[in-house]
Amino acid sequence: MLQSRALLIALILLLSTTLPEVHSKSIFERDRRDWLVIPDAIAAYIYETVNKMSPKVGQFLADAAQTPVVVVTRNFLIRETTKLSILAEQLMEKIKNLWYTKVLGY
Repeated sequence: MLQSRALLIALILLLSTTLPEVHSKSIFERDRRDWLVIPDAIAAYIYETVNKMSPKVGQFLADAAQTPVVVVTRNFLIRETTKLSILAEQLMEKIKNLWYTKVLGY
């Protein structure tokens, strides 16, 4: 039981480090490159639920989310998913351009 709690806490910490920024982002906002908005929103919901039940545990989660290991890991994931998003957008633009020029003849 204790191991599953520790695993859950580790998962929450990996998914979000700064909880207030989650509330400023729209999950369904168009043209977003940040693929971590949904996991951040889930982690914020879990944090709020835990914080309502036990403020001490909520504070522990907030403090642990600011540890260097979690921050570096999250920043790495953000950086890499942003690169992938840009590449996917460029690929979609090339496919769209190819469709219009070769298939539709515009």
